[in-house]
Amino acid sequence: MLEIYKKVVLQNYANFKGRARRKEFWMFLLANAIIGFVIGFLAGLISEKLMILASIFNLAILLPSIAVAVRRLQDVDKEWWHIFIPFYNIYLFCQDGTVGPNQYGADPKNRL
Repeated sequence: MLEIYKKVVLQNYANFKGRARRKEFWMFLLANAIIGFVIGFLAGLISEKLMILASIFNLAILLPSIAVAVRRLQDVDKEWWHIFIPFYNIYLFCQDGTVGPNQYGADPKNRL
């Protein structure tokens, strides 16, 4: 999970090109939820003034979150604007990617 997180955050911080597998997307989301919870919990436990850390974390992770979501949609051969369609975007995030290369790049699972 941490390898995927490092890959998305450090290596592909604002990379909107290519494709992201389901595992990459959901592990990134899970890691964000855990880190955000821990930061918020510790900040609330120690001092509410430290809640600025949670805000800084959320702001810093906004761009990679959008980028991995766009790459996930490209894996299922959809355009970026599908992010804005409630519930349908979650359905797309859960779908298996297009087998083989599509207009956004090679298959991340290396099928075919």
